[in-house]
Amino acid sequence: MPVRLRNALFAAIFASSLPVHAALDLQAPVPIGSQVKVGKLANGLTYYIQRNGKPAHRVELRLVVKAGSVLEDDDQQGLAHMVEHLAFNGSTHFKKQELVSYLQSIGVKFGADLNAFTSFDETVYMLPVPTDSKENIDTAFTVLEDWAHGVTLKDEDIDKERPIVLEEARVHKNAQERAFKALLPQQFNGSRYARRLPIGQEETIRHARPEALRRFYRDWYRPNLMALVVVGDIDPAEAESLIKAHFSSLTNPAQERPRTYAAIAARTTDDAFVFADNDIPANSLNLYYPVRSEADPGTYGSFRTKTVDKLFSVLLNMRLVQRTQQENPPFIGAWGGEMQLMGRNKQFLLGAQLGAGGAKPALAALQEEQQRIRQSGFTTAELERSRKVVLKTYEQAYNQRGTTDSAQYATEYLQHFLIGGTIPGIEAEYRLVQDILPTIGVADVNAAAAKAFPADAAKLIAFVGETRSAPAPTVPQLLAEAASAATGKATFANRDEQVLGSRLMDRPAKPGVIVAETRDQRLGLTRLTLSNGVKVILKPSNFRKDQVLLGAQRYGGRTLFDASDVLGAKFAGAAVRSMGIKNYRPFDLQKILAGRNADVFAGINRYTDDIAGGSGSDPDDLETMFQMVSLRFAGARRDETMYKNFIDNVTEATRAAAATPEGRFEDAITDALYAGHAYEERTPTSREIARISLDRTLAMDGQRFASAKGLTFVIVGDFEIDAIKPLVGAYLGTLPVTDVATDYRDVGLRPSRGVVRKTLAAGKDPKSVVALTFSGPADWSPAEALRMDALKEVLNLRVNSVLREKLGLIYGGQFNASLQRIPYQHYEIATRLTTGPDNIEQLTTALFAEIDKLRADGSSQAELDKVKANWRQGYRQWQQENTYWLQNLQASLLDGTDPARLLTILDEVDKLTVADVRRTAQRFLDKENYVEVVLTPEAAPHTSATGQP
Repeated sequence: MPVRLRNALFAAIFASSLPVHAALDLQAPVPIGSQVKVGKLANGLTYYIQRNGKPAHRVELRLVVKAGSVLEDDDQQGLAHMVEHLAFNGSTHFKKQELVSYLQSIGVKFGADLNAFTSFDETVYMLPVPTDSKENIDTAFTVLEDWAHGVTLKDEDIDKERPIVLEEARVHKNAQERAFKALLPQQFNGSRYARRLPIGQEETIRHARPEALRRFYRDWYRPNLMALVVVGDIDPAEAESLIKAHFSSLTNPAQERPRTYAAIAARTTDDAFVFADNDIPANSLNLYYPVRSEADPGTYGSFRTKTVDKLFSVLLNMRLVQRTQQENPPFIGAWGGEMQLMGRNKQFLLGAQLGAGGAKPALAALQEEQQRIRQSGFTTAELERSRKVVLKTYEQAYNQRGTTDSAQYATEYLQHFLIGGTIPGIEAEYRLVQDILPTIGVADVNAAAAKAFPADAAKLIAFVGETRSAPAPTVPQLLAEAASAATGKATFANRDEQVLGSRLMDRPAKPGVIVAETRDQRLGLTRLTLSNGVKVILKPSNFRKDQVLLGAQRYGGRTLFDASDVLGAKFAGAAVRSMGIKNYRPFDLQKILAGRNADVFAGINRYTDDIAGGSGSDPDDLETMFQMVSLRFAGARRDETMYKNFIDNVTEATRAAAATPEGRFEDAITDALYAGHAYEERTPTSREIARISLDRTLAMDGQRFASAKGLTFVIVGDFEIDAIKPLVGAYLGTLPVTDVATDYRDVGLRPSRGVVRKTLAAGKDPKSVVALTFSGPADWSPAEALRMDALKEVLNLRVNSVLREKLGLIYGGQFNASLQRIPYQHYEIATRLTTGPDNIEQLTTALFAEIDKLRADGSSQAELDKVKANWRQGYRQWQQENTYWLQNLQASLLDGTDPARLLTILDEVDKLTVADVRRTAQRFLDKENYVEVVLTPEAAPHTSATGQP
């Protein structure tokens, strides 16, 4: 729908809003939509069933249990999570590892597809299953039934899983986790939630009696605390029949333990919290306002209240963004909004990522914006923009209703089971929002602000950050600054509203023309050549309604510049974006584009110049995207204030990140691979960033993006060819095509040869990471890349089955692999595996033992069959995604390959053999040529956390 027509409709709705609103009974419940069947068995188990065809031949299954770590007894801390682990390791119908192996054999990948999680109040099991055969579906419901009441929890399985759970805990050990654990008792004000983290206590995990796990499972895994969610390509009647057959016999305990929810006490005075740790990657300041326990009754009134809150959130965040674009901004970024905490608890959070000025200016600015809202409220113009933004969100969801992924619907229903709310379906919800939005006035959003941060509310002010650049604020300082702002007499009026146009530009008076056009019926492509020489490939699709993707690449990139310019070229695209478009600062653009869905980014990659964009299918969205492309080639907007803010932000972010153990480790890997080559890309220093010149940055960006010569634009998505052609001609056909280099430059960047081993001591936690990289020259071909991918997937099966399940040395990890054609034909296979410092040698020995086996014997046939099954499932889904087609069409243009291979690649997959995997392992897993870098912890910690006494 064009913007002018949509605005007319909006005005018409607004004109008739009073009668509509008067007829709406705010106390009445919003009916559950006809798209989903919601039922309840006699034993109390709830179920949700929806037929959905995206993706085809697949159903998303969820088992939701209203039981998590907050229900653990003292001797069970961490066992709710451990029970979830053990659900995959032995049950009534599946012995240990049989379940995972079976699901892998039908194309379900462990971790990526098959997964689960445990939180404070719930445990959720996720099982996506191909629906090609009735056996798959029947077995899947047997799996769900076993999880619900058939997990065996044998002593030997429990003992085998303990080290894996401890390794999962190890993966998350870092400064952020230390800060989170220190903050939680303050944020939750002494609630039980602060004493029942899902990961639990390590001593309990190591030594808990098996009976303690069985007691948790027996007490809380019961049908009246469970829901089944079934969404996908399945007959609802069949799904309901399977639910009843598998779950009607489940019973609740004769003497049920009461399922209660932990309370979070109200704060009576302002508190402050400071956590200083030099491993923290960024400094932040958060203001936590009173926790509210509010049930969502699912009425029209509660729906309207949530809509008001969405408008308020949009308005507030627009104002905070505006503060980042002033001269010497008080923070790098800021945000505000209501968080859904555990149970029915909600909390308003106002936060900021701090810049070089630290906490003081950020705290003052956050409180100033609150005071401005309390004193002057929001304006009508602001509210109108926020209405457009919120309405656009619902409009997109409505337009995409037939192509929305089943997993998204499944998440919506599990949330409905856990916290309530409304599920009327997007058709009814969109109509309801159209009726409600015009009835919401400035007074409503001002009231929402008053509810979110009352002037007299006791709040928690929390600083988390490092002290390398400046001392951390103290608790008394934070409290004094907050009190001073709260009692100040300053008056804060709303800022003047600048009148802006509704379009970025006029359509060119003399558009380009299409001089050649061909059709590829097999791939569904239309290829155009425009009068300026720019080429375009169009692929209309119905894969994802209201989505259009655009991309263009050509050889070039930042290695065309001298080494001293590479950093500026790397940041050029982001720097240009930070300054806006044409005569518009970024915040001006936000105003102009409110209610539209369009964006474009252009950047200089290492060996390519890249353009990426996207929009909705609305003609005005589409035209806005093309206008942004056109304006990007018309030259960058020069704004010294915005550029300085950008550079300050980059400096702060990289300075902090480079000092973290993770940042230092990545730089150590880069140095080990490339031995300090002038063009290697490691974290820049503040001094290097300071040398980046605005004028030089603009010159390099202009050198690459003042001309569209050599570009082929690929456009994929929900559009009609005849409707998009005028836009293509008007905007892409008028792009400048002056002479520009369209080839890459080989600067001699090559990985180290031979065996290179390095160790880095960084970080305080008992955690080590082993990074292993095999790389070198290789003959490039699509067939060889496929064989390498097969080797990578087999390696990942071994990582899980041997390093995790058999030896308990890791929680998770995987290899990545690539075969590249430029700037020379080469490959890389790499992994990063987290383990205990005492297990490094055992881990590397076991990993190389598996590499030796692959080199000697290849994979087993069963392993290769699992890889093929997963690829078949994935390929069927990927072929129905715009992103897949865009990426592969662009790759075929750069590599000079036939894109028709996308239609026959499964034939190549079917021909892969065990011998192929063996030969590929022998070629690429060269034990005489690899780089190994190991991260080990430093000796002594130096962390401090303080709170208000």
